[in-house]
Amino acid sequence: MNVAARRLIAVAALLIALATLMGAFGAHALKARISAELLQTLQTGVHYQYFNGLGLFGIGLLALRPEAPASTVRAGVLIAVGVAIFSGSLYALALGAPRVFGAITPVGGVCMIAGWLWFAWQMR
Repeated sequence: MNVAARRLIAVAALLIALATLMGAFGAHALKARISAELLQTLQTGVHYQYFNGLGLFGIGLLALRPEAPASTVRAGVLIAVGVAIFSGSLYALALGAPRVFGAITPVGGVCMIAGWLWFAWQMR
């Protein structure tokens, strides 16, 4: 069985679990402690992490197929890195990091977009 594809599926599951944790943390522990704007920032990170995590799970399943292009996993890795940077920076901002920290958020977004475009190209 393709070890890289299995690892991608495991990363997807971890991203989804962490998104669930951060969503619950925001809804229960942070709701009364941070502004509505910062709570929305956290929720944006959660949403992007959920949707990309689910997509990453699908990419991992496709990468298990023998006919899948080898670079399918690379597209998934780029998406996972993008999620970590994008959502991670939004979580940090919501938890009190300096606003300048948000300057790296678009880097994560570009990584996610590039990963999805790369995946689309591989599936043509």
